[in-house]
Amino acid sequence: MKNNRKWWFRGLKNFLKIFIHKPKFIFLGDKPQKNCLILSNHAGAKGPLKAELYFKQPLRIWGTYEMNSGLKMVYKYLSETYYYQKHHWKKFFAKSFSLIAAPFANLFYKGLRLIPTYRDTRLRNTIKESVNAIKEGQKIVIFPEDSSQGYFDTLTKYFSGFAFLAKTCYKEGIDLDIFATYYKKSENVYIFDKPIKYSKCVDLGLTGDKLADEMCRRTNELSMLDLTGYIPQRFD
Repeated sequence: MKNNRKWWFRGLKNFLKIFIHKPKFIFLGDKPQKNCLILSNHAGAKGPLKAELYFKQPLRIWGTYEMNSGLKMVYKYLSETYYYQKHHWKKFFAKSFSLIAAPFANLFYKGLRLIPTYRDTRLRNTIKESVNAIKEGQKIVIFPEDSSQGYFDTLTKYFSGFAFLAKTCYKEGIDLDIFATYYKKSENVYIFDKPIKYSKCVDLGLTGDKLADEMCRRTNELSMLDLTGYIPQRFD
């Protein structure tokens, strides 16, 4: 199954690849196959961009609903939350730059087919859309870190929405492979840990917030790996 992105968006991605370099992929175990959930750090916007541009397998990305809610909402999110709150820009520069960035971001996220996430009961819509995407053969990529105070190389917390998705899939007979991954900006390397089955997590008593804490801890371990001797591989 190929990525079902529209022709104009594929063209936009090819243009962006001129400026955004392909990362090296390091796999500590099996590569992602069907029925899998990929957890990653944000690294600002680099994590989602690298994922969309260079993950060759069909995928859907989770992201905040504001980026799926039209140009006005995109501008508000970029100017008040993304650049001002998370990147700590001065308010004037955040608002000014967002005037330029918002139209491009709005276009990009339309082509991305983002699965919107919510902080209320509408999360169930996120789960439903994600389960359907998995059944269609697509992989789900989630950036679950708490970025309310900014983006850090060492992660402080993972939210547990992904654990709810894994639990829902499990109830429907889909035992997801869960990958902890880390994008290391300094080396332009994407590190994939060995996958763990959700059923194994259940056996270990790792569900809900406990699973989120464990995946956050393991992702931080990946960030500190000595990559000497690891041979980068293609991800397709």
